[in-house]
Amino acid sequence: MSFIRTSVSNGVGEIVLDRPKALNALDQTMIDDMYATLGEWGDDDSIETVLVTSAGDRAFCAGGDIRAIRDYSLDGDTTAITRYFNSEYRLDQMVADYPKPYVSLIDGAAMGGGLGISVHGEIRVVTEKAMIAMPETAIGFFPDIGSTYFLPRLPEGVGMWLGLTGARIRGIDAVAVGLATHFVASADLAGVAESIRSGDPLADALASSGTTETSDVPLRKIGEYFADDNVSAIVGGLRGAIGDDWAAEMIGLLEKASPTSLWVTAAMINAGAQSGIDECFDRELHAAQQITATNDFLEGVRAVLVDKDRNPSFDPAAIDDVDPAVVARIVGDSVG
Repeated sequence: MSFIRTSVSNGVGEIVLDRPKALNALDQTMIDDMYATLGEWGDDDSIETVLVTSAGDRAFCAGGDIRAIRDYSLDGDTTAITRYFNSEYRLDQMVADYPKPYVSLIDGAAMGGGLGISVHGEIRVVTEKAMIAMPETAIGFFPDIGSTYFLPRLPEGVGMWLGLTGARIRGIDAVAVGLATHFVASADLAGVAESIRSGDPLADALASSGTTETSDVPLRKIGEYFADDNVSAIVGGLRGAIGDDWAAEMIGLLEKASPTSLWVTAAMINAGAQSGIDECFDRELHAAQQITATNDFLEGVRAVLVDKDRNPSFDPAAIDDVDPAVVARIVGDSVG
């Protein structure tokens, strides 16, 4: 059974993500099927545009199949882990390099791996129901899927903020910070999709996009508190913002994260700012192979996705106790 459905009409190839019970989390078969389909369509002169949608309204794609990765890690199956991440990043790279317009319609949750198959594409349409996040630090992992390339290229501090805290942002916020390109009301999204499927020029299909709604992402505060890659300094600055409810909320998110993951994430985003996308994917693959073997990854996924007690026991438990040598090993010796 395949969890994606494909169709071609009027010069438009559509991929429908259809794994509703898992909120379209990408398992190995979905990654392989998408890669094969996109490869064929990229070489097919009769297909001018690719459209990616979800069969359900709860999620576009909630991420990668991290529970399966934890099972591989517990079994010591490093080959399966490497295959998964290598093929996922290869798919994301294909989206980034795609020779034709690649359009994602996001009406619901898009997290982690869901951003890998959308943000790298040319057109990312969101609605008021969209919820965007990179919540990996809470499970002892790090933001991957090429995000170490696109996060540091957002407005100052925004990538570090999203990557470290896992903060959730709305559709209009995603447009404001550059993760999405168009905003369409959820009630109008089906009409936009149908217009694209009918072969209408994309400019015409998206002509009704836009909104009077404005983002409330506090860009000035984010730029002030998250411009650094020193996790201790970031946390210290936020703790010093006495009486600031937003800063207190961010501290709350950071306290739920793996301290090791926070340092790894900061180093990866900082390195990504100076790297090409190919280098970012290579570094992410190395880091994914390393971090999935750690206790924090096993414990974080257990607490959030398996037992769901939301009470992971990370070791070390404090950011100032994280060994820089461990971070360097995960990230790679070339990054100091």
